[in-house]
Amino acid sequence: MNYYSLNKKAPNTTFADAVIRGLAPDRGLYFPESITPLEASFFETIEDKTNAEIAFEAIKQFIVPEIPETVLKTIVEETLNFDFPVVEINDHISTLELFHGPTMAFKDVGARFMARCLGYFNKNNTNEVTVLVATSGDTGGAVANGFLGVKGVNVVILYPSGKVSDIQEKQLTTLGQNITALEVDGVFDDCQDMVKQAFIDKELTSQMQLTSANSINIARWLPQLFYYLFAYKQLKAKHKDIAFSIPSGNFGNICAGMVAQKLGLPVKQFIAANNANDTVVNYMTTKIYDPKPSVQTISNAMDVGNPSNFIRIQELHNNNFEALKANLSSYSYTDNETKAALLELYKAYNYVADPHGAVGYLGAKDYLKHNNAHVVFLETAHPTKFLDVVEGVIEKTVPLPPQIAAVMNKEKVATVINSYEELKGFLLK
Repeated sequence: MNYYSLNKKAPNTTFADAVIRGLAPDRGLYFPESITPLEASFFETIEDKTNAEIAFEAIKQFIVPEIPETVLKTIVEETLNFDFPVVEINDHISTLELFHGPTMAFKDVGARFMARCLGYFNKNNTNEVTVLVATSGDTGGAVANGFLGVKGVNVVILYPSGKVSDIQEKQLTTLGQNITALEVDGVFDDCQDMVKQAFIDKELTSQMQLTSANSINIARWLPQLFYYLFAYKQLKAKHKDIAFSIPSGNFGNICAGMVAQKLGLPVKQFIAANNANDTVVNYMTTKIYDPKPSVQTISNAMDVGNPSNFIRIQELHNNNFEALKANLSSYSYTDNETKAALLELYKAYNYVADPHGAVGYLGAKDYLKHNNAHVVFLETAHPTKFLDVVEGVIEKTVPLPPQIAAVMNKEKVATVINSYEELKGFLLK
């Protein structure tokens, strides 16, 4: 499988090169040359397969033979060594819990998968690779944990000061070893812009090998398609029409779900549930894509004003607006609406959600006002990652799981930067 740049001004390349580069030389995101649907029998017998078997069959066309099948099977099994349960909320809505991994966020899958792929490609390489990543919350912790101790790989994480939760900050600033945290005076988009600028800085890239572990990286983005297959496996016998409501920030997760749909997964509709950062919501109404600076909300991992992966979503729909509109519904919600949803989930269904899952729940409810389906909203992070918000709304103490408790008393170590020049100087040093 080769990959091409969505800017169409760079040569096509291999999976390995796409993973190591992160961005194409023309600053475009990489995209697979083809997506071949799986055999119908795959979905007919999906209940009989393990999660690892499902994931391997779904992703192998994008990776084999660059990574041999036996190695890829091991990577998949190591990545997916935790559960992905579907929990019924009511007769029409369920949630897919994606927070049972080591950092209790959905990004554990992509980060662990990419770390193992990069480790394979780098195993005989004497040159170090620097993974440069911007985070609006959960990416940083997942990447830090996934790459911790990987030979020949250094990780540098940029995060916006004061705009991630205390627990999220602890998860990305306390590990040490090959993980470094840079605290940026700004918003997530500033962090993301710095990362993108580093990739096209020839002075910098001539002296070090950079790659990204944001969902712009093909190996971070593609494994997210697994979630949708796992949900279908659990719901296939009960529900004919399934829609997915996805809390959306950089739009990598929902985009991966659309790849699963291209593979043959029956999905009635995708619902992009947004907070006040409503660039895509406005686009779906006006056909005008007008990115704007992100605003801070209580669902901070979605605080993205210019979602990188939306161009991939457009490519999946052949840049046809009507085709996209037929497959994607989009809504946005305020913090007050999100808090009300948290309280409703707790009071009516005894379910403790996090703010991102609450936004997904709101999207499911709005879609069901005019459509018939069983809607699965993605619960993307454990509620204790947002203790102040969740406990303040439901007025109940939420016990800390072991993964969270383990980092609470560790000392934060981060370097404050305010500009791209400071980032560049830090990297060259």
